[in-house]
Amino acid sequence: MSATPLAVDGADSDDVRDDAVELFAAELCSADVFAVEVLGAALVAAADVVAPAASGTPGSRSAEPSTEQPTSSVAALTTAALHTIGVRRRMPSPSPPEPLEHPRILPTRSAPNAPGSVGSASWNPRATAHPRRPATDADAADRLLLDEAAAVIAATPAGRLVVIDDVAGALTLGAAERGAQQIRVHQDLITGERALAAAAEARGLTDRYTSLPLGPELFAGATTVLLRLPRSVDRLAEVAGLIAAFADPSVTVIAGGRIKHMSVSMNDVLRTVFDRVDVSHARQKSRVLTATGARPEAARAVLGAWPRTADHPDIGLRVAAYGGVFAGTKVDIGTRFLLQNLARLPKTATAVDLGCGTGLIAAALATANPDLRVLAVDRSAAAVDSATWTAAANQLSDRVEVVRADGLETVADGTAELVLLNPPFHNDAAVSTAIARHLFAEAARALAPGGELWCVWNSHLQYRPSLEKMIGSTRQVARNGKFTVTSSRRR
Repeated sequence: MSATPLAVDGADSDDVRDDAVELFAAELCSADVFAVEVLGAALVAAADVVAPAASGTPGSRSAEPSTEQPTSSVAALTTAALHTIGVRRRMPSPSPPEPLEHPRILPTRSAPNAPGSVGSASWNPRATAHPRRPATDADAADRLLLDEAAAVIAATPAGRLVVIDDVAGALTLGAAERGAQQIRVHQDLITGERALAAAAEARGLTDRYTSLPLGPELFAGATTVLLRLPRSVDRLAEVAGLIAAFADPSVTVIAGGRIKHMSVSMNDVLRTVFDRVDVSHARQKSRVLTATGARPEAARAVLGAWPRTADHPDIGLRVAAYGGVFAGTKVDIGTRFLLQNLARLPKTATAVDLGCGTGLIAAALATANPDLRVLAVDRSAAAVDSATWTAAANQLSDRVEVVRADGLETVADGTAELVLLNPPFHNDAAVSTAIARHLFAEAARALAPGGELWCVWNSHLQYRPSLEKMIGSTRQVARNGKFTVTSSRRR
């Protein structure tokens, strides 16, 4: 059995072990055909981390020699993962949330020559969210942020508190339970919005918040902002600029995250548009930054850079990107490899770019086929905004429709002729193949008989057996040293 170790750059042994347990548990729960491969990766990662600790290697958590062998640590990993599975299986499934008062799918910033209304996605029981933890469960960073902000939350008038990028509702509901009223909330992922809606309904707090697009209306008059720090510095720069430009000048921003995902450059980004940034003591591998003294003029200069654009003469396209979107204005190497094989695609009248990101694949499809109409879909609001701008920048707005949705929930069963996908293999910071399998299942449902899913994926992930099982006959179209392109035909 071959296995690819988990990346451990910059992580301590506990962090890697935690990620290994999460991955191991997820794969065992799924019982997918390639679970054994990923299980091997988790076990190798755990053994690689623990082996130095057993011999007292510098850099391990303890320099004292230990008699514990790597095999016993692997056993401990197995026990922890099985415990995680047991806990998850005992949790009741959340009921579908009631529809929000505002449309779930919105063009969240105005784009030049943007398409008209992109519609509204209704709740679909097939469309599942993928938070790392239950919606009602705050992690260490959430708890620290709420504790640091407790006095400020209590003093904030109704309608003046904003929550940004709450993973699944812990910050919003935590603030509501501390007395906050009329909270304004923006979550980039539509799955996060739904998780919050379900948790708020369960706690009877649906009237305490309103979800809004990322823009001036979200921040107008705000005096307190709770922010879950993004992993992307660009995303932080954009959000900080919006806060400083449109919130009340007295606004206090309290931003928290896991230390392993934070960097000194985040302090510098905040200081670009705020006079002062204070740093909290660390607690449970988490830390909070507090920014005050908004500088609106500096913020407006920062916002003028968004969305960023870049021309790529080699593929004949201009790419637009807001902060935090995968690859930004670059062409990631997996997508580039897929684009090199577009000439082999079947001729169809319609196509879907699933998990569209900046909309690069959708734009390439529409450019190569003047009669083709393309639907670009992503669960991220920033991705939808970016794809909308990319389509407009390439004069394709009349043939590329961009929708914010979870998977293909807006596409009727058995109707899609062609779907293209470059699936992610991270869920937030966790290595995970669960999102890819969710998208495979969505494609299987939406494809018409004989329709095809074209997918590019890291070859070591060995997705082909899953594609065969979930969709149908799968052939290899192309392969290089890192990626594989496959075509799967719906049975």
